[in-house]
Amino acid sequence: MTEPKTEFLYEEHPDHPGWMRWGFRDSTRYNAFLGEMIVRVEDGLARVRMTPERQHSNLADVVHGGALLGFIDVSLFAAARSFGLVAAGTAVTLDLNTHFIGAGRIGEPLEARVELLRETRRLLFLRGLVVQGGAGEEIAAEFSGTIRKPSAR
Repeated sequence: MTEPKTEFLYEEHPDHPGWMRWGFRDSTRYNAFLGEMIVRVEDGLARVRMTPERQHSNLADVVHGGALLGFIDVSLFAAARSFGLVAAGTAVTLDLNTHFIGAGRIGEPLEARVELLRETRRLLFLRGLVVQGGAGEEIAAEFSGTIRKPSAR
């Protein structure tokens, strides 16, 4: 893995022991729209969290599908970085398949649980669930995606 680009933030979170902050340092980029994201690897899964706010809602006052898709996409990269497979930068999403299962509530943490299925020389195959609600958690979505690793320069 190449060294992470300085544009990305990946460091221990002072308020959440065992979790890493993940995102762009530049608040004018898309990732900033999703708000603070934290990640940790546990039992072979990358757990990526965000807390949706009103700006992520639709007219039904639940998480907008587009915001959820954006969170899932960014979660694939946070997971790949946390697994030590890619440094932040020029990797790209080749495909992202998603099934919406339930509504995400505003103001409660959403968690993407991402699993690596296979790594090849150029590709990462991942899948996961987005859950919400702690002990009585509900599934908001399931997904699978493929990331193409950065080209060697």
